[in-house]
Amino acid sequence: MSTGTGSMPAAVPHQALNQAAHWFAVLSSGEANADDKRRWESWLAAAPEHREAWRYVERISHRFEPIKSSPERGNAIAAYEQSHTIRRRQVLRSLGLLTGTALLGWGATRYTPLPDLFYAWTADAHTGTGELRTMVLSDGTRVWLNALSAFNNGYSDGQRSLRLLRGEILIDTASDPRPFYVQTPQGQLQALGTRFSVRLEEDQTFLAVYEGAVEVSPAATKNRAVIAAGRQVRFSRDAIANTADADPAREAWSRGLLVARHIPLSEVVAELRPYFRGHLGAAPEIANLPVFGGFPLAEPERALHMLEQVLPIRVQRRWSWWISIEPA
Repeated sequence: MSTGTGSMPAAVPHQALNQAAHWFAVLSSGEANADDKRRWESWLAAAPEHREAWRYVERISHRFEPIKSSPERGNAIAAYEQSHTIRRRQVLRSLGLLTGTALLGWGATRYTPLPDLFYAWTADAHTGTGELRTMVLSDGTRVWLNALSAFNNGYSDGQRSLRLLRGEILIDTASDPRPFYVQTPQGQLQALGTRFSVRLEEDQTFLAVYEGAVEVSPAATKNRAVIAAGRQVRFSRDAIANTADADPAREAWSRGLLVARHIPLSEVVAELRPYFRGHLGAAPEIANLPVFGGFPLAEPERALHMLEQVLPIRVQRRWSWWISIEPA
């Protein structure tokens, strides 16, 4: 599914992420003692997923751009409304007492947001967190960009081509004699008079075809497949998975709505993640809870409240930028 602001590492367990968030809170509180720091260092060294989780939490904290809260929210949230630079200096000061300073430098720099930001800032078209955008290209083709999405335009006299850099786009192609292509890291898609969506998912591309057909060509194989209207498929650089029925409700995101028809909570969370400025995760025990209904993407907090009313879950907010969904 879509990844949000922090590009959450899929292989890191939910428990490790929450543990990392706990240690971040302890070490950035200004009250951590030498014993706290030794226990944090021991936890960090205990498993690779701990180090991955720590890098992720630190990256999220640096990236977070807080939105001003209303006065009634109180000083608890307002305390976190400070610049990236101030937060980073506070954390590094707390951690600087450790002897393993090389470890800290590795953790702070290896997972910077610069690649994602570079793509967003330099792409021909892009959206930020929680932003939807609709545009009409020079040939009349209409493109919708989901939140945290970006593409480059490669139109020329001989062809029409878009390169999806991140996120998801919905395309309604216009009539034109030039072929229409979408390039992704996993391969190429050619539209055959089509309305379709394309989404990047870790090391796969997801395609759903609503009208017409799309030919899929993975980058590392000569295999080809034509995906007809009403079907969806995922493909990697060297393989095309089996097709399945495409849910026409999935394209409702282009209208600012998430429509769930008996889909697992984990998928709903993944769809909401690009609309949060920070971390949004769910415990594995509740990941497969079935979800029904329509949820407003422009109001993700309201969407979470709606989920909390109908499912046996509780929404925990460690900070305004860290939300974890747990069993009730």
